[in-house]
Amino acid sequence: MVEWCLPQDIDLEGVEFKSMASGSHKIQSDFIYFRKGPFFGLACFANMPVESELERGARMKSVGILSPSYTLLYRHMHFLENQVRHQLETPGHYSHLAAFYEDKKGVLHAGPGRGGSLPPVYWLPSIHRYMYPEMKITHPAGCMSQFIKFFGEQILILWKFALLRKRILIFSPPPVGVVCYRVYCCCCLANVSLPGIGGTVPESKPFFYVNVADIETLEVEVSYVACTTEKIFEEKRELYDVYVDNQNVKTHHDHLQPLLKINSADREKYRRLNEQRQMLLYSQEVEEDYNPCEEDLFVLFFLEQNNRIFQTLLEVSSSQDKTLTAEHARGMGLDPQGDRSFLMDLLEAYGIDVMLVIDNPCCP
Repeated sequence: MVEWCLPQDIDLEGVEFKSMASGSHKIQSDFIYFRKGPFFGLACFANMPVESELERGARMKSVGILSPSYTLLYRHMHFLENQVRHQLETPGHYSHLAAFYEDKKGVLHAGPGRGGSLPPVYWLPSIHRYMYPEMKITHPAGCMSQFIKFFGEQILILWKFALLRKRILIFSPPPVGVVCYRVYCCCCLANVSLPGIGGTVPESKPFFYVNVADIETLEVEVSYVACTTEKIFEEKRELYDVYVDNQNVKTHHDHLQPLLKINSADREKYRRLNEQRQMLLYSQEVEEDYNPCEEDLFVLFFLEQNNRIFQTLLEVSSSQDKTLTAEHARGMGLDPQGDRSFLMDLLEAYGIDVMLVIDNPCCP
């Protein structure tokens, strides 16, 4: 149940299920990003054993905030962690929370029909200002390197699905905080900063944590990245295109199966990414005042890769014969055979008019 909130007239229906992940009773603490209508939320959860039959031996609470944008929520994580501990130890004392609200409050457009006036910050790749400096505080240091270590070469599979704006659902048991960061990292893979690209494709949105209460919302979404702790979602295939169970990336769509195979161009990209990371680590050790962070390197690596692909596709589409050859594919850093299916899906998704002329080795 929602115990206390400010302002009191805002619609918080279902927020109690979003701010406490299913299965959280098994862990001591967690944090969770989620969406509630046009807003993004961050909540910190804690679980404290108590000698009380009424509370069945455990007191569990979450303290959270809602904002029209998720980019600044991370700044308040420390405050929320302290406050949830405070609420567990001295329940019913809300003066710190009220003071925080008075200090930080903005206008949350809760009325019908006013959602259109919100700034377009629903998903990272539609922001073309290199995410500086405000995006840096969305995540803790090391979030991207954990993402790379966790998925390894498979980040190239996720990259393709993210660029195609597929519905990606990541399953993991609690704690869910680190999995919310994986959602964010997936969105970072699909950045494009070329004008005129992306207007024809649906906006892909980070939904962060979802549960069964979100099924109706997800049914009408054509593109999203989300995570869940509820295994029941795996059976609901109509809700997603790509299902990620721990490190296992899978899809039930036959036409997307070829995208699950790592090819030689993917391995080369992964090698280049790791090489750049090693060079960065070395330069940080040698030059103390030289401090670009790994997160920037990761975002820019994929941004440049995506720009190169779309720059080539746009040039070919405006040429006289509109023919995309194996040479073009290699120039874009793609495998002419291994990425043929990906390229065809990309041309269709973005409505780019070119003719793909790459021999298929399976056919005479």
